[in-house]
Amino acid sequence: MTTRRKAAPAPPKLLVEERRRRIVELVHQKGRVTVDELVALFGISAVTIRADLEALDRADVISRSHGGALPAAAQLDTPLNIKETRHHAQKLRIGEAAAELIEDGETIILDSGSTTAEIARRIRQRKWTSLTVITNALNIAMELSALPAVRVMMLGGLLRQTSYSLAGPDAEQALSRLSADRLFLGVDGLDPEVGVTTPDPLEASLNALMIRVSRQTVAVLDASKFGQRSLSVIAPVSELDLVISDTAASADYVQALEGKGVKTLLV
Repeated sequence: MTTRRKAAPAPPKLLVEERRRRIVELVHQKGRVTVDELVALFGISAVTIRADLEALDRADVISRSHGGALPAAAQLDTPLNIKETRHHAQKLRIGEAAAELIEDGETIILDSGSTTAEIARRIRQRKWTSLTVITNALNIAMELSALPAVRVMMLGGLLRQTSYSLAGPDAEQALSRLSADRLFLGVDGLDPEVGVTTPDPLEASLNALMIRVSRQTVAVLDASKFGQRSLSVIAPVSELDLVISDTAASADYVQALEGKGVKTLLV
């Protein structure tokens, strides 16, 4: 009597965004992936994989090659030192308003970015009895390193040279063991229908975890970011508690956010 072997269970289906994040991770880890490898890994058609690779190539996150993909030749992100020169006056006001929310004794998360860096500079100007700052940004850690009452906790991971930030599985593992009172999230785009977005899939995944481990999430962004969409969705806007921006923000965007239960503060 012969017995039939049970078929191996099909791999779990991933959302499009999750699958594309994983593809980018594999390309950077291995230096090259093929369509056939991705088909076998995800258990989906070659047509779908090719569509993923073409979308990621258009976003300059990877470089499409015959039969697969390679790491992108150029970074999609704008370097931080250039970002800091854009809308600088607005970022100063946003940073000041955000820092005023912080209470002595809290544990906060400062995401990477030019606006969150202004929050760190405002923190330096205040006197603290105790404050814990969790961050994935090297420049923010350095801003706060000389303050004896401020404990800085750096997340590990892969360094993104354009933003001086760390992301990836190591950063997520470290963050998963922590909790925070407040997250200050810097984003590259906010669309009320799509959500808050960033160009880097690894950072998007880390940012999503930052939201989950924080009691309150405050997005900080100048008005130019409204209506913009980057490659990777961090979260829907409904997961934000407060958005701090500048007075140039369109009333339509403010109404759309408040319609989803998100408070706004324009400075």
